[in-house]
Amino acid sequence: MFNKLPTAWLQLRYQKIRLIVALSGVIFAVVIVFMQLGIRDALFDSAVHLHQGLNGDYFLISPRSTALIAMESFPERRLTQTLAFPEVDFVNPIYLGFGQWKNPQTRNNWRNIFIIGFDIRHQIFDLPGVHENIDKLKIPDKVLFDQGSRSEFGPVVDEFKKQKTVNTEITASGNNRKITVAGLFQLGTSFGSDGNLITSHLNFQRIFSNRKKGIIDIGFIKLKPDANLEYFGKKIKQYLPKDVKILSKQEFINFEKNYWQTSTAIGFIFNLGVALGIIVGIVVVYQILYSNVSEHLPQYATLKAIGYRNKYLLSMVLQQAVLIAILGYIPGFLIAIIQYHFTKAATLLPIVMTWERGIFVFIATMLMCFISGATAVAKLKSADPADIF
Repeated sequence: MFNKLPTAWLQLRYQKIRLIVALSGVIFAVVIVFMQLGIRDALFDSAVHLHQGLNGDYFLISPRSTALIAMESFPERRLTQTLAFPEVDFVNPIYLGFGQWKNPQTRNNWRNIFIIGFDIRHQIFDLPGVHENIDKLKIPDKVLFDQGSRSEFGPVVDEFKKQKTVNTEITASGNNRKITVAGLFQLGTSFGSDGNLITSHLNFQRIFSNRKKGIIDIGFIKLKPDANLEYFGKKIKQYLPKDVKILSKQEFINFEKNYWQTSTAIGFIFNLGVALGIIVGIVVVYQILYSNVSEHLPQYATLKAIGYRNKYLLSMVLQQAVLIAILGYIPGFLIAIIQYHFTKAATLLPIVMTWERGIFVFIATMLMCFISGATAVAKLKSADPADIF
């Protein structure tokens, strides 16, 4: 099939404008598919950054919880009950809530920020900056600021690096409290949160003063190194009442991803965008190949008259489709990388090109052009030399 590529290339070059239009259609489709897949995957990756940064083995959440940004509270005593198992090394209550952050520069712009509180006696986070600054959280009203937060929160990172402290206010549960940024850590934004703070559970309770004590959002369980994770999971699920849900770390990650993929319209919208991009590519390439076949129909009919079969003619059209796919994919791939860079800078989402995605889109592009070629060549099957001449 591929030994006739020069002939297919000559046919494509015969109409340069038509070739440019075909390549533009493929490039457009490739960029659209790359962007839709990239943003969709960045959504899922950013949504589970906190989950991945927790070095626990099992987690307790309320059965009414739907996602990290919509956690329902449950009694802390359920977490304490797990200490009855000898496999448990330690437990840690995690508190979550949104507060209004006052821009320390403008002093009048307020923006929602996600606040995470935990018992700092144990190291539960595997996030850059937390371990180095954890002792600073022993002081009242001290917090760590996520340096991956959006710029709308103010030049906190730059100001902190200059003067080592940043003072501002947070309003939560009707309580207005002055706080000090005592350090920086790295988590990053997500579709549910533009910025994050980490603090001790005591400071969290000072900020959310109206919140009942003994009520937590996530129960963190760390097992001893020699513990059997699967066996422990079965035991604890039988031991604890059904008013809490017990999840392994991977199940906790899947729980979050499943929410964004199935319980919101976001996953559907991005998948629909991928499908529409491919359909646009198929239509454009089909129109070009069909026009090319129609224009050269007498030549194809002559080939049929002297004994060439439809299989041979089909191979000639499919060769053109292969060339269009390859020549359109390469610039589309490069444009997508540039677009990823600008999108990441603008949104702070972890959107990066991966080999898996690159290969997937390349295969999809080849199939897209093959479908167009196979559809366009249907006209050749009805090409009768006697009718044409």
